[in-house]
Amino acid sequence: MALNVNENTHPVPDDVAADIVARVATAIGGVNRYPDREFTELRESLAHYLGHGLTPENIWAANGSNEVIQQILQAFGGPGRSLLGFTPTYSMYPLLASGTGTVWLAGARDAEFELSPETAVAEITRLDPDIVILCAPNNPTGTPLSLETIAAAYDAARGMVVVDEAYAEFMPEGEPSALTLLPGRPRLLVSRTMSKAFAFAGARVGYLAADPAAVDALRLVRLPYHLSALTQAAAVGALAHSDEMLGMVGEIRVQRDRLVRELAGLGYRPHRSGSNFVLFGGVADPHATFEALLAQGVLIRDVGIPGHLRVTAGTEAETTAFLTALASLGRPDGAQSSAAAPVGSES
Repeated sequence: MALNVNENTHPVPDDVAADIVARVATAIGGVNRYPDREFTELRESLAHYLGHGLTPENIWAANGSNEVIQQILQAFGGPGRSLLGFTPTYSMYPLLASGTGTVWLAGARDAEFELSPETAVAEITRLDPDIVILCAPNNPTGTPLSLETIAAAYDAARGMVVVDEAYAEFMPEGEPSALTLLPGRPRLLVSRTMSKAFAFAGARVGYLAADPAAVDALRLVRLPYHLSALTQAAAVGALAHSDEMLGMVGEIRVQRDRLVRELAGLGYRPHRSGSNFVLFGGVADPHATFEALLAQGVLIRDVGIPGHLRVTAGTEAETTAFLTALASLGRPDGAQSSAAAPVGSES
């Protein structure tokens, strides 16, 4: 049971899958020709999905959000320029920076992996980066990021500010997105993915919203016809059923909140999470705990933070299996548990 890479473990609904297959089958009829290099229909669909008054001119897409971020660094980074992120954060940022010749700068966070406006501004002022990237919610910690911090970072930065909202759909209902900050901020880019909430990890579709001038800059660095006709057809099909595709998000939130509650009950220290995973501390020997869970068929993630492990919120059955396996290892503080092993989520 894989709960290690923050996939959506719920499958695509059968009726949605059938429609996607039909659209891909239609696209197959034209694969002797190059695809629409401007992926016009997909950009229209993404703009409609995001709302906030966005138009296709505000939208860009690529093969996963990693490629989106790589293209941002190709366009705005490169030799002699720098990228600031706030560690611990997504491990691909420094790798993508290195691959584009961009200097990686590691900024500090506050206690409990939080990032206040004051700390963000202080680190931007201290390091003076060309690009700032903010992961919201943050991976691997799950920490939500306030709009106040994003706005303060934008005002303090002299260059582009990227907000990576790969897990935005898992934030509490009604929580505002950085998309609300786009008007009047031409240096702000908000990156998203269909891998997580849309259960589309294998399709490799990432996208962003930004000022049209920033989108134009990405056209200069993308490879010709970088999005296949099949990818475009599949993504448009999924977006046509966005309500149904996102119907599982509420259940994932329930299981995430259950993980936070029951991990605390087992004696661990779960951190605040707005994503589809939970980072938890209080693990005396992360490697030994990881191996012990793996021996029971449960794969989670050691993200390299001392005393911590990370687990994806799966289905109710998967979450129960993880919690039961973890409980069988005994409490991390060595105390006797007064409760039986977890058997299900609360109503």
